[in-house]
Amino acid sequence: MLGDVAFVPIEVLLVTLIIHRVLSVREKRAVLDKLNMVVGSFFSEAGNELLRFLRSFDTEDHQGDDLLRVRSNWDEKEFKKAVARVESYACSIDSKKGELSELREFLVRQRAFLLRLLENPVLLEHESFTDLLWAVFHLADELAHRDASLQLTAPDYAHLSGDIKRVYVRLIGQWLHYLQHLRKRYPYLFSLALRLNPFDPQASVQVR
Repeated sequence: MLGDVAFVPIEVLLVTLIIHRVLSVREKRAVLDKLNMVVGSFFSEAGNELLRFLRSFDTEDHQGDDLLRVRSNWDEKEFKKAVARVESYACSIDSKKGELSELREFLVRQRAFLLRLLENPVLLEHESFTDLLWAVFHLADELAHRDASLQLTAPDYAHLSGDIKRVYVRLIGQWLHYLQHLRKRYPYLFSLALRLNPFDPQASVQVR
């Protein structure tokens, strides 16, 4: 009996550690779900449309189509491959190729929404998404502080091309991670995201 009593503290410690570990996993999962809810609201309200705008500045757009035609049968390995390819994707951005004035107006309209996102304390746990938002804000400020006619010099166009590229690459990476999360946790939202894929010319919101 004394031997059994001696082992009680060890058993209590083991049970406590196991419970703590289970609670930690659940807490991390809950935080991740909240993070992805914020990311999801970003793409619904602004991110998807922003992708379409920035895509128009990509001079090698056909390469982006091949990289980002996400399919319903993709598994974890396919998403990892896509993320790796995007990280090494040397896209070429020309700020004179797309409509800077329309991009400027869009970002000005979305400014209040983006500010509310930055105020969300949950984003403290998501450094890469926060970096994306700061890159978007920088691009918005660069465009907003220029004349509405956007009569720019060659160096100015080159500078804006760099700002657009910074947002574009980060945005694609976040979009892929978000789709990966949807496929795993919310298949019905994943289905809609595929039908709204801005990189798939055959994508249609109608179910086929």
